[in-house]
Amino acid sequence: MAAFPWHARSRNYTSEFESCRLEAVPVEFGDYHPLKPITVTESKTKKMGRKGSTSSTSSSSSSSMIDPLSSVLDGTDPLSLFAATADPVTTAANTDSTRKKRDKDDSLAVGSDFEPWSSKRGEILARYTTTEKLSINLYMSSEKGKATTPGSAVSEKVRTRLEELDDLEEGSQKELLNLTQQDYMNRIEDLNQSLKDAWASDQKVKALKIVIQCSKLLSDTTVIQFYPSKFVLITDILDTFDNFTPESVNDTAKETCLNWFFKIASIRELIPRFYVEAAILKCNKFLSKTGISECLPRLTAMIRGIGDPLVAVYARAYMCRVGMEVAPHRKESLNKNFFDFLLTFKQMHGDTVQNQLVVQCVEIPLYLTLYSPAIDWILQCIAYRAPEILLTEMMERCKKLGNNALLLNSVMSAFRAEFIAARSMDFIGMIKECDESGFPKHLLFRSLGLNLAMADPPECDRLQILNEAWKVITKLKNPQDYINCAEVWVEYTCRHFTKREVNTVLADVIKHMTPDRAFEDAYPQLQSIIQKIITYFHDFSVLFSAEKFLPFLDMFQKESVRVEVCKCIMEAFIKHQQDATKDPVILNALLHVCKTMHDSVNALTLEDEKRMLASLINGFIKMVSFGRDFEQQLSFYVEARSMFCNLEPVLVQLVHSVNQLAMETRKVMKGNHSRKTAAFVRACVAFCFITIPSLTSIFARLNLYLNSGQVALANQCLSQADAFFKAAVSLVPEVPKMINIDGKMRPSEPFLLEFFCNFFSTLLIVPDHPEQGVLFLVRGLLNVIQDYTWEDNSDDKVRIYANVLHLLSAMTQETYIYHLDKVDSNDTLYGGDSKFLIEINKLCETVIAQILDHLKTLGQEETLKRQSQLALYFFNSILAHGDLRNNKLNQLSVNLWNLAQKHGFADTKTMVKTLEYIKRQSKQPEMSHFTELALRLPLQSRT
Repeated sequence: MAAFPWHARSRNYTSEFESCRLEAVPVEFGDYHPLKPITVTESKTKKMGRKGSTSSTSSSSSSSMIDPLSSVLDGTDPLSLFAATADPVTTAANTDSTRKKRDKDDSLAVGSDFEPWSSKRGEILARYTTTEKLSINLYMSSEKGKATTPGSAVSEKVRTRLEELDDLEEGSQKELLNLTQQDYMNRIEDLNQSLKDAWASDQKVKALKIVIQCSKLLSDTTVIQFYPSKFVLITDILDTFDNFTPESVNDTAKETCLNWFFKIASIRELIPRFYVEAAILKCNKFLSKTGISECLPRLTAMIRGIGDPLVAVYARAYMCRVGMEVAPHRKESLNKNFFDFLLTFKQMHGDTVQNQLVVQCVEIPLYLTLYSPAIDWILQCIAYRAPEILLTEMMERCKKLGNNALLLNSVMSAFRAEFIAARSMDFIGMIKECDESGFPKHLLFRSLGLNLAMADPPECDRLQILNEAWKVITKLKNPQDYINCAEVWVEYTCRHFTKREVNTVLADVIKHMTPDRAFEDAYPQLQSIIQKIITYFHDFSVLFSAEKFLPFLDMFQKESVRVEVCKCIMEAFIKHQQDATKDPVILNALLHVCKTMHDSVNALTLEDEKRMLASLINGFIKMVSFGRDFEQQLSFYVEARSMFCNLEPVLVQLVHSVNQLAMETRKVMKGNHSRKTAAFVRACVAFCFITIPSLTSIFARLNLYLNSGQVALANQCLSQADAFFKAAVSLVPEVPKMINIDGKMRPSEPFLLEFFCNFFSTLLIVPDHPEQGVLFLVRGLLNVIQDYTWEDNSDDKVRIYANVLHLLSAMTQETYIYHLDKVDSNDTLYGGDSKFLIEINKLCETVIAQILDHLKTLGQEETLKRQSQLALYFFNSILAHGDLRNNKLNQLSVNLWNLAQKHGFADTKTMVKTLEYIKRQSKQPEMSHFTELALRLPLQSRT
């Protein structure tokens, strides 16, 4: 094959830059400005109704900005247009009625700030469990419960149901004994499903019987510690029954509905009668407008007939729950339930209850906790949007009952935190006077602390409140009781006090939780304490100077927990630390924290976890700055490298940071202490050269070798720069065909192509080594490219060769397009020497031969499209960098143009634009030869 000598065109980069700049156009005051509001002229044409009339046009101007979305606000969207065509009277009436109905519903319904019962369900089921054996009575249906046939008349169906209601107790019962808690819950779920099936099959009486049987279970307290959970399970069934009934009542069934209520009222046992009627209380709306307001006081009074105080308080809780659903505005009904409960309060300590507890071996403190869910719910309903004066009334009633701890705890849990905080000292006084035998005082202080974490007490009382609370907390002997209470009050301490008080609290926690390694059972609470501290203390020099903070961290002996705590600390530091720091207190503490995270990495650590840990450590490294003490900064990086050697992203960050440090040194110390600066830069270079080989990612190594070489070159460390570039060249053969990118295997050639393009840009200004020969780095790189095994279906090798041609063309210029300060590139070293240019042209000929050989291999039918694309790509390279006044090069470009179109795979649009560009360029004086070239470049039709 004949050689094609390369002739690069001479470039005047200055004039090219000037020609690429946008033309500056002077704008007079008042003319168009891009930030000035647009003036829009709107034309309107009016067509007259009479024949022969002409249209008239009117224009109007608007100086306001036209927003394409403004039409929606103007009411011109399709829905607004549709609404505009409706009858205005009808629309107004409908809108008015809808608004009235919505306002009425809003006044009756509770808002989103009311915590629903459903959110408490899971907590109750998890807390109140038992290992005792349970029993349950299952309803077995009788024949009378069969559904009527679809063809029955309505009157016959009503008559049949009324007859069935006359015998609610009929049907056999089956008692199941010795059930585990899970078996019991499964049976309850079976009953719930049976209820759904009965209602779906139109067996309404059977459904009612199931509900009655389930309600009877709420009178059973034989396994008393399970009663709160039983209440939750049974009321779930009542909710199912409630969901069915209202939709089934229509205007023709009033009498039947009324009979249902009468028959429910005739149920002999009080508890099922109460629960079933309460469950369908909504249906009273259908019977009477005042039905609900009349029934609420009656049902509330019914509960007075329940003798067991535990059963009664849960009945009252259910009554309040129903009341909040159907009439939340009727506060007197809610209050009546609570006050009735207070009247029966002494029953909890009566002989009947005490004997029952003895039989079941239940202690009084445990028994009192069974009341908490019910009382908390009753008080939550009462306190919802209640005025502050109601809290005062509740406090007075508590005092009359001798400051009962259980009741006081529920009051503090129910009312708004602002109300409680304002009376903190009053509550502390009441807590002191409580009898501790039934309900521990530390739980009361915990409830008070929870309120004070959400609202602030009077400033004058804050220290006294802390002292009073901590006097009680620090005397607790049980570690779990202590830490549960201390955890809450740490937040109060952080909110209102300084490092000194927080340090005192931490010391007390360490004192209580260290003996017998009690901290091992309290990791969640200890983690919570750390989280609260770093939430309020954003000055980490203050935080880490607290004497007991790091000893507190030492209590996290379990590695997984310790790492999570360290991650929380680092996240807070990165989020809140505004300025770079060199504070030794912060650095020593966070190096210890980061070292803990780093040392947790092992062979089983997930990649996502490694990335997260590395990101946190890198965030810390970026925030460390010793200002102009560059040697101290480098020493810190050296120490960090030794500590975090197992996390590759951290090592990569350290190399980047050291390179940045070297450039900063050069900028700051420019002209001063040159020898010292040079020595320091060499130390930075040595750091990078030692660190990079330890990385496993081959592209991380390639890019860091290139980046570090650029830094060395910018600092006039020419031999060190050559060493980096040689290392990069020698590493290319090791690049695998596939690499792992974010857990997925990807071809490496696109990344290699990107690396080479960056490398070529650097090689332009790298001066030749006097002992290595002309363009030794370029020659070495070409050898590596030639020997590398490229994919058969890839053309990246040719694209790389084209970029080499661009590089060599730039090297032939008299003055290079860019330089580095105080670095003499080859344009200065050779000064356009003819021998140097000859060597470049030889390399160009070799590269062109390689490209043409590759184009020939693409002559098969399945690769013709690739051949067309590459031919046009190479044509554009010659067009941009070659001197087309040379006949051989001109003919080569024409051949490539024709080859691109030869088999019909050319991108016609691209070729048209390319030809238009050539014609435009031909109008420039120095490009006149493009005129002849354009005539030799035909556009072939694809038809």
